[in-house]
Amino acid sequence: MSLNKGKHIVEEVNGIRCTIIEKGVSKARASFLQDLLSSNGFEVITEGEADQITIGVTDLVFNPVIAIYQMRLKTKDGNRVSPAYWEQRTTICKDEYWEE
Repeated sequence: MSLNKGKHIVEEVNGIRCTIIEKGVSKARASFLQDLLSSNGFEVITEGEADQITIGVTDLVFNPVIAIYQMRLKTKDGNRVSPAYWEQRTTICKDEYWEE
């Protein structure tokens, strides 16, 4: 699920109700998101294998789109997570929205 879909979806992942972060992702993408979300204090639940992994968090009110665009999440080194960083288009966190 990319950020442009913007829907807040709650479903069961491995029998636990979760806010769905993304579905059908690769192992590498799931690992990236799990590491990022865990370091921000979320309990991450995954389900599936190969390139069909569903990733969710147990916080049912968490909305990833709002969190990303409000830059509420941080990397392990303390930088705020930008939409481009979340989508793995860059390894540098910067707020492109406010730049001219």
